[in-house]
Amino acid sequence: MKIYIYPSQEELAALLKRPVRDASELNATVAAVLQDVKQHGDAAVLEYEQLFDKVCLDDLAVSEAEMQTAEQLVSEELKQAIRLAHQNIEKFHAAQHFEGEHIKVTEGVECWQKSVAIERVGLYIPGGTAPLFSTVLMLATPAKIAGCKDIVLCTPPARDGSVNPAILVAARIAGVNRIYKIGGVQAIGAMAYGTESVPKVYKIFGPGNQFVMCAKQQVSLHDVAIDMPAGPSEVEVLADETSNVSFVAADLLSQAEHGPDSQVLLVCKSAETARKVEAEVERQLALLPRKEIAAQALEHSKAIVVHDDEEMMEVTNRYAPEHLIIETANYMELSQKVVNAGSVFLGSLTPESAGDYASGTNHTLPTNGYAVAYSGVNLDSFCRKITFQHIQPEGIRTIGRAVELMAEAEGLEAHRNAMTLRKVKVDSEK
Repeated sequence: MKIYIYPSQEELAALLKRPVRDASELNATVAAVLQDVKQHGDAAVLEYEQLFDKVCLDDLAVSEAEMQTAEQLVSEELKQAIRLAHQNIEKFHAAQHFEGEHIKVTEGVECWQKSVAIERVGLYIPGGTAPLFSTVLMLATPAKIAGCKDIVLCTPPARDGSVNPAILVAARIAGVNRIYKIGGVQAIGAMAYGTESVPKVYKIFGPGNQFVMCAKQQVSLHDVAIDMPAGPSEVEVLADETSNVSFVAADLLSQAEHGPDSQVLLVCKSAETARKVEAEVERQLALLPRKEIAAQALEHSKAIVVHDDEEMMEVTNRYAPEHLIIETANYMELSQKVVNAGSVFLGSLTPESAGDYASGTNHTLPTNGYAVAYSGVNLDSFCRKITFQHIQPEGIRTIGRAVELMAEAEGLEAHRNAMTLRKVKVDSEK
């Protein structure tokens, strides 16, 4: 971890930039796979499963027998943990229900909104070195609460054709309808276009590697909605002289172990604090099973030393982190100044891992600076708001002339006429 003490504004701008990669080759590769899946359906998906996931499948769908086997393979203790997390996630997201209010905007004009669930959603759950069964809960739980009728899940299988049993158990607990053994770009293509086995969905959710993210962005241009643009996962930790150094180091490492391209940032008010954290990170890193992955992420991690709280929050809001952990003595005061962040963790006893698993908030969050404009996944992510309006005769008298004048000013005669005809009728019935 490199320490930067009191960087200038120009230096800070460079420090807070995310890495930019040449994506031209990636885009071409992804586009070719998507086109193949669009044209050839299941046949293409099966071919890419053999090529990329090194598995030869007879059937893409997970069977009921496989679901029952998974129940036997997952310990009761882990199942209880999954149920606890699901209960908390469900409680938090259920509180986000929208109740549309009928508004009398003026005499004779009433408007309102209704929240309607997206009928069919697709969830992508990464497998590989870290099968994210927690993400199943984070996505399927609000989808179920919202009222999505069809919840489709794709996840890469192991080389023996099996799916991680914890993923299947979490899917059953959260209410997933259909599960398919498909990974990577081919999974995104299957859900975006539909195949003989996989139904076309209307919106795709979930994290993934650079290929998955690129595929989501490509299909979102013409074929299906997606949750948000995303990049590598990231954390920023704010610390001061009162912070527990071992906690801060553990929080930085918990993000670094996600992958070599994870972003890790420490912001504090003294070089001494930064050096203590750096030493503790090295000590804890040596003990981690995924230390090689975490070490790669730490190679481009940064510790920035600033003068005061004001600078600390300026850096934070410019960086717009996916995860922000405030472990300072005045964490509640600083939290009031957060403008750009995906999810915020307050105090020394609130690690990011709590939100990743069981506190109840959602861990599918905007990365790569998108927190300046995007929210994390929530109940509204699985809904659409439909507006309604009803105009009575008095409403025509109240707003009719304004509509005519505005339509005329825009040169839209048919718009004006649609109101004029009604005005004539209403006036004739006085």
